[in-house]
Amino acid sequence: MGDVCRSEEQILALIGLGNPGKQYEHTRHNVGFQVVDRLIAHYSPLMVERKFRASWGFAIAEGQKILFAKPLTFMNNSGEAVGEIIKYFGIPPDRMLVLHDDLDLPFARVRIAQRGGSGGHKGIQSIIDHVGSSDFPRLKMGIGRPKHGEPVETFVLQPPYPEDRQDFEKMTAQAEKAVRAILASCLTDAMNEFNRRD
Repeated sequence: MGDVCRSEEQILALIGLGNPGKQYEHTRHNVGFQVVDRLIAHYSPLMVERKFRASWGFAIAEGQKILFAKPLTFMNNSGEAVGEIIKYFGIPPDRMLVLHDDLDLPFARVRIAQRGGSGGHKGIQSIIDHVGSSDFPRLKMGIGRPKHGEPVETFVLQPPYPEDRQDFEKMTAQAEKAVRAILASCLTDAMNEFNRRD
């Protein structure tokens, strides 16, 4: 761990964003769920769906007790579940990492940010509104823009184009690696490693 890794940077919660339901499972908008599912498969928290409108559980990940959560409120109301769950467990907003899709990031690019506005992402805006702060780290995944004139609302709720599936899959693997690096060291180190242009 470098000197840049101060203890207050330790992430205590991983929050993946998406929409609940089989029909949304493989869509672009659900890439946050997809990556958290990969991390759940790796760290094996026992996930439950009680008390909160979320699927959630704890596991020891890289030596630290980590909360894994997927809000089940539908994307645009993600903050309702996230606000309740982090307040209940006493996790400050700046110690949770939110994983989400990003239209403005080049396709298949992964980027770690320490804070920021919502960039028009309704799930992120909902979290900002409910936790009362925009100072929380995010792991953003570039889903690209519509190529065939389809409205953005339609585009995000569809699976990647067939020709993009392989790169989309690579991006989720890269995002999983980035989260594991964040948990093993800290945000700053992981940003230095993963935010470089490929």
